[in-house]
Amino acid sequence: MDELIGSRYVPLTCTGHSRPVTHLSFSTLFEDGSYLMISACKDGTPMLRDGVTGDWIGTYTGHKGAVWSARFSSDASLSVTGGADFTAKVWDTMSGKELMSFPHHHIVRTAAFMPARTGAQLLVTAGNEKKIRIWDLNASATVTHTPLLEWTGAEGTIKSALWVNQTTVVTAGDDKTVRWWDLRSRPTTTASGELVLDGPITQMEEHDDGIIAVCAGSCMYMLSAKSHQLLNKVALSYNSSAVSIHPTRRRFATGSTQDTWVRFHDYESGKILETLKGHHGPVHSISYSPDGQLCASGGEDGTIRLWKTAVGPYGLWK
Repeated sequence: MDELIGSRYVPLTCTGHSRPVTHLSFSTLFEDGSYLMISACKDGTPMLRDGVTGDWIGTYTGHKGAVWSARFSSDASLSVTGGADFTAKVWDTMSGKELMSFPHHHIVRTAAFMPARTGAQLLVTAGNEKKIRIWDLNASATVTHTPLLEWTGAEGTIKSALWVNQTTVVTAGDDKTVRWWDLRSRPTTTASGELVLDGPITQMEEHDDGIIAVCAGSCMYMLSAKSHQLLNKVALSYNSSAVSIHPTRRRFATGSTQDTWVRFHDYESGKILETLKGHHGPVHSISYSPDGQLCASGGEDGTIRLWKTAVGPYGLWK
């Protein structure tokens, strides 16, 4: 079993943002072992970085307000951001060129591409409107701004939406409910499955083996993406803001709305294994790198911190 050693190393601090970092995510692992990281921020300027070193690559310019979500397509050729300017924008990842902009009637809190081996065809967006929209990036929707599908049913702001396969979207938010939506059931506006948790949901993350990690209030939940069943519930001693599962599924990492710490927990028992201190405000987003060698956290202090989580030299740690 790999060893927890985050507290033995000084984290790499990525600066550049001027306001709280609201969301960050990694690309998949490329053939040469490299990967990318993208961050969303209330300063309205999403940033692209080298995932291993945290080095700045570029800034996406175009939003006119806070950006709440930032993700890559499966092959990382495209990026999508959702913002307080009532738009979701699709970018060419490396050039930073804005390719598409989809208008909404309120803040876009989350956006994600359909999983695919190359490129992306469908996009899901959601937020303060309490609606879920599916956009076909290869159709006239990019010109007419007409969604392929539009679902209603949430009773609060939708904070997180993700694809669990090419036909199913999962959403969650302030109404404490995780909902599954099946594209094959269109044009119905009823979710194909629901699971009510114990508190407002701030973030979800899907693991490669079909496990969805959800943080809601002072609990972390593991759900089955396929069966919609609750697999595990871990009570925490603090209110969690974000959660990420290590690729080996031996532990998970969390941020908190109540303090400035990043915590590593045992996956099965929920026991705290290590507590990392470095941020100067609450931690809003957290994610393990695709190879599990580091964990990134974004905070109220406007910084991203990279924490080494494995034995031996890695990246800028020698």
